[in-house]
Amino acid sequence: MTNHAPPAMSRVYLFLVLTTFFWGGSFLFTKIGVTVIPPQLFVLTRFILATAIMLVVCSRRLHRFDSGTLFRGMTVGFALGLTNLSFVFGIQGTSISRAGILNNLFVLFIPVITKIVWRDRIGRVNIVGIALAVAGIVLLATGGGNGFNRGDLLSTFCAVMIACHIISVSKVLKNDDVFLITFVQFATVSVIAGAATLLLPLPAFNVTTPALFSIFYCAVFPTVLCFTLQNIYQRYVTPTRAGLIYTLDPVWSLIAGFSILGERLSGREWLGCGIIFLAALLPLLYRLSAESRLINFYFKRSL
Repeated sequence: MTNHAPPAMSRVYLFLVLTTFFWGGSFLFTKIGVTVIPPQLFVLTRFILATAIMLVVCSRRLHRFDSGTLFRGMTVGFALGLTNLSFVFGIQGTSISRAGILNNLFVLFIPVITKIVWRDRIGRVNIVGIALAVAGIVLLATGGGNGFNRGDLLSTFCAVMIACHIISVSKVLKNDDVFLITFVQFATVSVIAGAATLLLPLPAFNVTTPALFSIFYCAVFPTVLCFTLQNIYQRYVTPTRAGLIYTLDPVWSLIAGFSILGERLSGREWLGCGIIFLAALLPLLYRLSAESRLINFYFKRSL
């Protein structure tokens, strides 16, 4: 933290929205990449490149590296590794339109996980969101195509792992150097993906220019750049407002799937996606309203 004045909120929102654009683009480029490169190898090469970039970024910070940074970085990196492996295998088996919507269910999985592990209260609005999500998934499963297929299931599991990663960051990390922690996270994902590459069979494949560009894009933009922008700017907004901004991710993936890959959904699938999107949005809107009421209450008391 520095003593500089905080940036203008328009700048904060601009860069947070930009992160959702790059994250949304990762659905498109991952889909392009894993049609040629095996998913586990795609993750491995992406995060080796990202780790190398972060090593350069952290070169002047390495003297601060200690065993606590290593342990905490590996802990949150483990969740990030499972997130990325389930993400690529999910993308391989379903459309990026459906994957983007299903990944957004992390908003609902967070209160469920904290309820199971720490006995936190789920809340009625989250229960309503979960019910809506189930209804949306049923519509997706019966809306045509292959129903709720293996890729959809893995994309839903990815949402669980996104929630676990977010929770682990909030529960495990302390006053760590975020750049060093990010470096350890990326390195941990590389090790996990390397193990998956050794353990899982690798089909024959040919590396193409679009696949190489996909790896480069995913390593630089949604990985290194987005983590940096998030670390810099998210602290200036509440978690609820950040969560609302991040719900734009599936919007970009839907647009990319429709306009670039020519993906088409049936009316029933569109309705299912819309209900799932609403299920994730509803708890955030409720919390935003509660925050606004609380701010207004304290503002009036201070007058």
